Amino acid sequence: MNRLICLILFVMMAQMASASYILIPMDAEQQKSHLKAYGMTYWILEKGLEAYWLLNYQGGSFAFEHTSVAEAECKIRNVNYKVISNGEFASIRSKIANPEQNQDVVKLEKAPKIAVYTPEFTARGDRVQPWDDAVTMVLTYAEIPYETIYDKDVLTDRLAEYDWLHLHHEDFTGQYGKFYRSYHTEMWYRENQRLMEELAVSLGFAKVSQLKLSVVQKIKEYVEGGGFMFAMCSATDSYDIALAAAGLDICEKMYDGDSADPSAQSKLDFSQSFAFKDFTLVKNPMEYEYSSIDMSPQKRAVKPEVDYFTLFDFSAKWDVIPTMLTQNHTRTVKGFMGQTTAYDKDFIKSDVLILGENKSVNEARYIHGTFGYGTWTFFGGHDPEDYRHFVDDPETDLNLHPTSPGYRLILNNVLFPAAKKKKRKT
Repeated sequence: MNRLICLILFVMMAQMASASYILIPMDAEQQKSHLKAYGMTYWILEKGLEAYWLLNYQGGSFAFEHTSVAEAECKIRNVNYKVISNGEFASIRSKIANPEQNQDVVKLEKAPKIAVYTPEFTARGDRVQPWDDAVTMVLTYAEIPYETIYDKDVLTDRLAEYDWLHLHHEDFTGQYGKFYRSYHTEMWYRENQRLMEELAVSLGFAKVSQLKLSVVQKIKEYVEGGGFMFAMCSATDSYDIALAAAGLDICEKMYDGDSADPSAQSKLDFSQSFAFKDFTLVKNPMEYEYSSIDMSPQKRAVKPEVDYFTLFDFSAKWDVIPTMLTQNHTRTVKGFMGQTTAYDKDFIKSDVLILGENKSVNEARYIHGTFGYGTWTFFGGHDPEDYRHFVDDPETDLNLHPTSPGYRLILNNVLFPAAKKKKRKT
């Protein structure tokens, strides 16, 4: 019996000694498929396994226990990896733990359930809204599953089913993107307005703006209760404008059938918004701009070839969340435009964390904050690999940009909820 016990212990110790990990390096030199690497890590979490995010180590590398199936999946996804021993991984963790190293190890525990807020009528085949969305493109490319929801789902409290919510290119003010001057005669614009008005009435609202206000308030409750919300382009500033303008009419006749409140500006309540304060509404319905928040081309005057923003370098051991959100293989990311390109820093609240900025023009490109038990993140611009994406342009082929730093920032947001157990208010 003693011999049997010794044999079992010997076998167990031999197995532990031979245990190994898969390390996915994320620096510029060793990784050729950064975006696919996020999908690979998500796949591990989906299988009920744990992964590790090595913050600031080789560009924010990932690691997980080695299995032949996982190694085969890395090969299928064309993700660069290394098989390292248990001892090697322990040594890496020990070095990272050194107080002098601005690095940390975060355990990823559970694959977040993802929802993309987007109209049911945005399929490119029907051309109702002829633009794509960077987040859905990169989720598809990285093979990360998601579900789509829209206004009815939000108002019937389906948000509680999801850990992470992305707001697709949207105008939450009810002004249809302020595309009226350029596109109001186009079939897609008129059809979109008709469908939105029908949706509002079906849900009990007289105006689209009233429907959108109810939606943004529901999303605010979701964040407060512990949800993770991410938005890009016009879904960022229009979201905050809608919150600050609650109960006010800021839409002119061509948008909702009657005139806007001429004194709406003085009635804005900035205490209700997440990120922005003291901004001025753009009242002209023919001007393609919501407010003074956005850094318009006239305000920026930045040439495309020198349009870059810099990611802040946070303390990995103390500022874990912003460190996760800024993991990259470069600290300098090329800029890109959108309906909302960037945020004038003069109108950002003091408690908002700026993750990326272009100091030369006083703009923030990438910002983050907390509300209640949850978090929100706003990322300016439309497509990180299409500098000036126009209506009806074809979507970007991410096979041509597998190492995109801008798209990596999006995927950082997708994965970071896996590192935090969500606590909801009761």
